[in-house]
Amino acid sequence: MLDSVDGAEELAVIVEPSPRPGGMRRLRCSVVTVSLLFDLDGTLIDSVYQHVLAWRDALDAEGMELAAWVIHRKIGMSGGLAARSLVRESGRPIDAALAERLRQGHAAAFTRYDHAVRPLPGAVELLRYLEERGVPWAIATSGLMETARAGLASLGVDPERHVVITRDLVARAKPDPDLFVAAARELGADPLEAVVVGDSVWDLLAAQRGRFIGVGLLSGGYGRAELVGAGAYRVYDDPGDLLAHLDEVGARSSD
Repeated sequence: MLDSVDGAEELAVIVEPSPRPGGMRRLRCSVVTVSLLFDLDGTLIDSVYQHVLAWRDALDAEGMELAAWVIHRKIGMSGGLAARSLVRESGRPIDAALAERLRQGHAAAFTRYDHAVRPLPGAVELLRYLEERGVPWAIATSGLMETARAGLASLGVDPERHVVITRDLVARAKPDPDLFVAAARELGADPLEAVVVGDSVWDLLAAQRGRFIGVGLLSGGYGRAELVGAGAYRVYDDPGDLLAHLDEVGARSSD
């Protein structure tokens, strides 16, 4: 039997048989701490379309035209992987130097749009709620710290005080699970005791590959069916909707 208690903890009650016939059964209880691992762009901050525009600027600078919807489908990947994927979509031969120029061009262009980045509805309240109740949480983003810094600041997240894993800290980013694995390790959480919250199919694919439970948010522009198909066991509108249903992911308070 599993039941949530005291915010982030679930009480597992294991029934053990009696060592003698007709004897009383013993109950052995253990407490499992549920940790939440959040993606950043489209999950906690409203920045997906700023990233789309930044990628389009970088592509335009290289003489490649791609529709915004095509670019949107790559948001959530690591910058290097997204760049190579976008080059492939353009029909140009994949060239490592070109992909690196695109990645750098995207990072530079994003600084022109990051002033418009703001927290998604309920994001600040969600993180505050978790912190006040001692629920372990971390942020794991495919972006570099240089592009994530403004969004983190808008949430009141301090990388010196909170667990924040960015692309520069791992060997591979989404759809590889390295970011979430590193975040769980920093929290001291076993993958089987952590929930990944993301807005893209790349988040959920990475979650599955890392043996994490995945929860999807619609706030990044992917559809419910796409997120469920990628492995989400629950889908919510945005961080505020998740906050209202935290009990469904095993992180509810005892009140």
